[in-house]
Amino acid sequence: MREFGYQRVFDVPGAVALLGADPEARFLGGGTNLVDLMKAGVERPALLIDVRELPLDRIETAGDGGLRIGATVSNSDLAAHPEVRRRYPALAQAVLAGASGQLRNMATVGGNLLQRTRCGYFADLTTPCNKREPGSGCPAIEGEHHNHAILGASEHCVATHPSDMGVALAAFDAVVTYETADGAGELPLAEFYLPVGDTPHLETALPPGALITGITLPPAPVAATSRYRKVRERASYAFAIGSIAAALDVRDGVVREVRLAFGAVASRPWRAREAERVLTGAPASAEAFAAAAAAELAAAEALPHNGYKVALMRNLVIAMLTELTEEAAR
Repeated sequence: MREFGYQRVFDVPGAVALLGADPEARFLGGGTNLVDLMKAGVERPALLIDVRELPLDRIETAGDGGLRIGATVSNSDLAAHPEVRRRYPALAQAVLAGASGQLRNMATVGGNLLQRTRCGYFADLTTPCNKREPGSGCPAIEGEHHNHAILGASEHCVATHPSDMGVALAAFDAVVTYETADGAGELPLAEFYLPVGDTPHLETALPPGALITGITLPPAPVAATSRYRKVRERASYAFAIGSIAAALDVRDGVVREVRLAFGAVASRPWRAREAERVLTGAPASAEAFAAAAAAELAAAEALPHNGYKVALMRNLVIAMLTELTEEAAR
């Protein structure tokens, strides 16, 4: 591991100034992803700026009825917060599904958004990887790709984003707030992650030198009836092979509002807007749920060994929406 400096900061302007003074510095939250990448040699920061003591560790109700979640809130505290559990239960469930208890105690909300792919080729310095070394190639396309992307990928990268939390946030139109030397800014989560295209090494739309300060969840009554389900290759802690965050409002047998987001199928949490469009105003039936899933997955481009994800996501949509419909009828 490369030698690096370490500095703890206690105010946001000081943190931003330190990063601006050293482009090779990195912000350190819980370190549950960054430190692993440093050990592998993928990340080689000259300086770690520890942001855990910043005053960004609170969850507060916003004036419009939404929630403001600070960037240094731990995943454990996020999942346990009573307002998160009551008003956005899929978010609490996603966080609890995302890691072991020890990791959730360390990991931060801001760091979770910025975690990088768990593609084996990305983490292996002996192999090419366009995300790690632009222009070097994507060996996953011809190699091991059973858990890689079926939506929104390109010939340059087929890696998936590993976050469970991000999937629920995508379903609820979360907004990421940040601070730079030029002042504060915000990005809707729908614009936060960049399309893969031919630049997979460019992952987010954060401006240079930005520090994530929090996440805002707008009020969403439908979110109170939401669920998150994760399919993985073992029952214990593991990354998803497919996941879904869903919220549903059914009245008189008709879908009035629906939110759907998929995980482990693309380079970013995938908002299923075509499925939502097809379902809104349709009967709350298994047939309609299947038609919505088919409309969303029509754009899927599976590789030889990950085509199972198309059927998996179709079944997840039908099963989750059926459960929510039955629950609403009780």
